[in-house]
Amino acid sequence: MIDIPGFDLDAFVRTTLAEDLGDRGDITSQAVIPEEAVFEGTMDSRDAITVAGLPIAEAFFRALDPDVTVERLVGEGDSVPRGTDLMRLRGRARAMLTAERSALNTVQHLSGIATMTRGYVDRIRGTGATLLDTRKTLPGLRLLEKYATRMGGAKNHRMGLWDAAMIKDNHVAVAGSVGEAVRRAVAAGIDEIIVEVDRVDQIEPAIAAGATHLLLDNMEPATLRGAVTLIGGRVPTEASGGVRLETIRAIAETGVTYVSVGRLTQSAPAADIGLDFSARG
Repeated sequence: MIDIPGFDLDAFVRTTLAEDLGDRGDITSQAVIPEEAVFEGTMDSRDAITVAGLPIAEAFFRALDPDVTVERLVGEGDSVPRGTDLMRLRGRARAMLTAERSALNTVQHLSGIATMTRGYVDRIRGTGATLLDTRKTLPGLRLLEKYATRMGGAKNHRMGLWDAAMIKDNHVAVAGSVGEAVRRAVAAGIDEIIVEVDRVDQIEPAIAAGATHLLLDNMEPATLRGAVTLIGGRVPTEASGGVRLETIRAIAETGVTYVSVGRLTQSAPAADIGLDFSARG
């Protein structure tokens, strides 16, 4: 239904619904809606958005009504204008109302991330730089949030602490120097070693010791351009730190391989998406 390696959709749906239902269930729908009532509904965007999360929304409805009819009207990663219908569904009214908030919360959050990401991707189009996300994700939602950045056109950076070494200033402080920190990572048999440098004079010691990727932290465009020239393509380069929509183009034009942006998952507002139901016999 949705391709997110390592993500357990069924467990996510169960846990989310359990949080909402508690030990008494949806007492409002049980009291107000006849058991036999059927609803038809349309999920639509109230703003221009990049879509992410519709298969997960569908899973919430199916979990409570296996016979629900669902028609997805747009694809994941599609950019659509305001007023676009995203999904139509028909099923048991109580189940639809009970699943509604969990479904909407998920699509609003993921589409908000995808929409912000697409804005950044569009801003650097043609520069040759690739947009990366970061590990600045909500606990428990990393796989989903990084899926949403992919739908917006970004590339995933590290998924966690396990898939690449990233040597930052605190590691360097304990190891004694950039070079020593990198040498220890090499000696540990780590293949991918990302090194954060905030000064140009750290570049050569990092590369000489075995860095495979340099993160150029909080450098102005002129400094970035000089650093990229000095590195000369020996390892990929990444600009990071305080990158905003209004500054990313100038950063990308310095020749860096990547630009990483934490706010894609840390600060994206929820997309304005609604779901309107009507009763049917």
